[in-house]
Amino acid sequence: MLKKFTKIIFILSIFLGIAIFVFLYDLYQTIKDDIDKVVNYKPKLSTQFYDNKGRLLANTFKDENREYVIYDDIPARVIEGLVAIEDTQFFEHYGINPDAISRAMIKNIQSGGYSEGASTLTQQLIKVLVLTREKTLLRKVKEALLSLRLETILTKEQILERYLNEVYFGHGYYGIQTAAKGYFNKNLYELTLKEIAILVGLPRAPSFYDPTKNLQISLTRANQVVSRMHTLGWINDEQYEEALSETPEVFNQTLTQNVAPWAIDYAVNELSNQYPDILYGGYKVYLTLDLDLQNIAIDALNKSYNLAINRNANYIKELEEKDWIKNPPADVELDYIDDELFKKELNGALLSMENSTGKILAIVGGVDYSKSMFHRAYQSKRQAGSAIKPFFYQTALNEGYNPATQLFDISRTYTFEVDGVEQRWSPRNYGENFKGVVTLRESLMQSRNLSTLNLVTDVGVARVTRDLKRYGFQNIVNDLSITLGSMSVNLVEFSSAFSIFSNYGTQVKPYIVDKIVDRSNQTVNFEPQITFQNSEEQAYLLSSILKDTVDSGTGRRAKVAGIELAGKTGTTNDNMDAWFCGYSPTVQTIVWFGNDSNMPMRKTETGSTIAAPAFAHFYRKYLEIHPETQRTFIKPQGVYSTIYKGKEEYYTKTSPLPDGDSVITVDPNNQNQIEF
Repeated sequence: MLKKFTKIIFILSIFLGIAIFVFLYDLYQTIKDDIDKVVNYKPKLSTQFYDNKGRLLANTFKDENREYVIYDDIPARVIEGLVAIEDTQFFEHYGINPDAISRAMIKNIQSGGYSEGASTLTQQLIKVLVLTREKTLLRKVKEALLSLRLETILTKEQILERYLNEVYFGHGYYGIQTAAKGYFNKNLYELTLKEIAILVGLPRAPSFYDPTKNLQISLTRANQVVSRMHTLGWINDEQYEEALSETPEVFNQTLTQNVAPWAIDYAVNELSNQYPDILYGGYKVYLTLDLDLQNIAIDALNKSYNLAINRNANYIKELEEKDWIKNPPADVELDYIDDELFKKELNGALLSMENSTGKILAIVGGVDYSKSMFHRAYQSKRQAGSAIKPFFYQTALNEGYNPATQLFDISRTYTFEVDGVEQRWSPRNYGENFKGVVTLRESLMQSRNLSTLNLVTDVGVARVTRDLKRYGFQNIVNDLSITLGSMSVNLVEFSSAFSIFSNYGTQVKPYIVDKIVDRSNQTVNFEPQITFQNSEEQAYLLSSILKDTVDSGTGRRAKVAGIELAGKTGTTNDNMDAWFCGYSPTVQTIVWFGNDSNMPMRKTETGSTIAAPAFAHFYRKYLEIHPETQRTFIKPQGVYSTIYKGKEEYYTKTSPLPDGDSVITVDPNNQNQIEF
């Protein structure tokens, strides 16, 4: 009977074995391709942004903050510490460790539950990347099968590289390189043995062992790692004692701090179409930005912003002392805005770039990023106002006008129809005055509306609008209202157009990305986009006028001692927008202020009073950082000067002096006598 029973058990065992084999085979065939995610490992990686001096500006990521490190750059001590505490026989087994499984099964049976695991590092990698963390027999079987398969495809080194880059180390850090920088402000190769022990002890329970929250528990875990390494003979007594006694400095940080958010937002916007994964693709993006100048630009905007707020507050105080807010005199027009409303609505933007290349050195989209991330440097289009005037005058110079040409500064009344109804327009100068006759130079220096209207009328609206379109302006009306700067433009577009003055007639497009390196170490360089628009001689004539505008015209508040600056103020109707667009011999900067709601600012807030001072502050600080910068504009060889009607004036072959008299002068560049 016993013999027969034994035979039955034997036969059943064979069938059971076959059934288990068939089950495992079918299961293996079903899941074997699941390890493609491990073999073709492409994790989400943080992208690093750097300024033009190689300083880290920001880490960006999506879901997982991870900086990848290849196996060859992982110190041997990291591998030893990890293997010692997690999987001592890692380099001997084939994906699973039968001895460890047996020990774990015995302990689990004794405890009556799941008290100990036996996962190898290979199994842990499979669990993290392919399977779930549920504690079921089926999951463990799948894990074992996939681990065995993975070890036939990848080397031990490849498995370790994936493991150390994939696992979570707590505190928002994925991968050991990120954890090293996060917890210790160090690269992997700079870590001490105790710091390594802390890190390799984290994946088992990253929140529990987080050294920023539970330092003593983390140190105890690290000491277990060190002791295990000593027991295995992988460190000597001296190293063991030194590591046990060390308490490393631990930093509580996120590594997501962005020190130049306005610049990063614009760079991401520029790259997102070409690189949809720019935030998490593991790129290294090198910007044209200078972090020092970026901080100066932010400071410049805030100083002007605070001065405007203080002007308003002081005015309100004066009105309150006179009791004029409640009982204003009939003949007094009050000019104030509710204090809190003004603080909320008033904002600004600044863009500074190299004249010759368009490389953006600083870009600021508002006075406080923490309160509003709306990027006014490129997301907002505002009316250009009188800052558009230099373009009309450049067209006139190209048509043969000279800076000394006389213009009529007199009022005209224009009639036109709107929906069949005749309308009349009688524009005025700022300040309600007119001079009768002014030179072209004086007209632009003083930003006179009437003489500008008469100039555009004489040159021709069609000719002026054709040039504006050529420079990149859009939505241009084909009538005289363009002289008031009615078209809307953002700072990026305006900076590109204005470069025809700062860059001697050659237009450049602003750009912020210098080069980008992908995770395969392939580099893409970004080059300037340059378009020839006007001759350098004609552009210099216009620059000479804009230089006078800063020296003694409407842009006087933009003047900075020790350097030649050229520029133009701009203020729109009802003081809705205030601009200063200017440049030094090497750097161009455009500043804008206005209310986000498009409601008028106070009448005291103009391009001259709020934008120009910010421009001046930027260049004063710029000179402190770059005292070697070029201080004066270089006159092209084709530009000549002479004394005309008691004043020095410039002229070219295209723009001769206005009276038509023949003038003999000496070209200071080549000492040849030129006759016109």
